[in-house]
Amino acid sequence: MKNVIQFGEKVPGYDIPVLNEREIRAAAGIMFVLIYTSLMFIVFRNDFRMVKYIVVIFFIDFLVRVFVNPKFSPSLIVGRWIVRNQVPEYVGAKQKKFAWIIGVGLSASMFVLLIIINAYGPPTALGCLFCLIFLLFESVFGICLACKVYRWMYGEKAQYCPGEVCDVKSRHPIQYTSPAQWLIVVAFAVVIFLMVRFMSPVVSVAPHDLFGPVTVKSESK
Repeated sequence: MKNVIQFGEKVPGYDIPVLNEREIRAAAGIMFVLIYTSLMFIVFRNDFRMVKYIVVIFFIDFLVRVFVNPKFSPSLIVGRWIVRNQVPEYVGAKQKKFAWIIGVGLSASMFVLLIIINAYGPPTALGCLFCLIFLLFESVFGICLACKVYRWMYGEKAQYCPGEVCDVKSRHPIQYTSPAQWLIVVAFAVVIFLMVRFMSPVVSVAPHDLFGPVTVKSESK
């Protein structure tokens, strides 16, 4: 039972329990796709059925992660299988537990609102928004936003953070962004604005079937 109910795994060379960041990011990506798809059903079809299923799944998954063992979490199991051929990137388990407790709170509140009360409104919208932001940063950028609050809450430095961001170090030359590069970003943003401004009449025309008959509009005399 001791090996079943635990948080993190012992790995030689690490003096605290750790988790594999690669499988965590894979699981976050899976969750992001699921919740984003369910929100699209709400936006375009006003259909809340999928998001209700997803909320229940997320709630159970986070409960297993925090109160049983992360290696029994269904999403992390699938994530582990997806990245099984990649070299593990170990991160401290303590800050991840703190982040997932926040996940339990978010999914529990969504469970109460959408499943038990069966209502939606600004609180459910904000809950979904926070979930999407947390999952996006975790899966795409490898940044655990909730982990950044860990030091403020517990007054101690987190160990073994993804990308070694917890360690004080100087950046490599390849990591610096020059003023010229930022100028390119700004210029690109201006191009996007001008494109939206002046190409609207063109992009507003619905495309025709490439292999279908072409309808020619007759000119009025």
